[in-house]
Amino acid sequence: MTLDDLAAVIAERAKADPDTSWTAKLLAKGPEKCAEKFGEEAVEAIIEAVKNDKDRLTSEAADVLFHLLVMLQSRGVALSDVMAELARRQGTSGIAEKAARK
Repeated sequence: MTLDDLAAVIAERAKADPDTSWTAKLLAKGPEKCAEKFGEEAVEAIIEAVKNDKDRLTSEAADVLFHLLVMLQSRGVALSDVMAELARRQGTSGIAEKAARK
């Protein structure tokens, strides 16, 4: 499954009954709750990275990607827009790109 596939599944499940879909239930709680859940998953991934547990980090990284896409969905940000921003940055030094944002 690609991130595009996952984003499409999330968009479809956003229309589902919150009583039958975790994604719909989370989205029904609003963008703030989606952002909070993303943050929780990111912290869990950080913990597993620090512990050097590859299997748990892999699992938590999948949760992070899923919840990032849910958070984007909650705010109407398309994955294609994020990918376009990454493409725009390609070939630019990370240091130079960060300096340009100041």
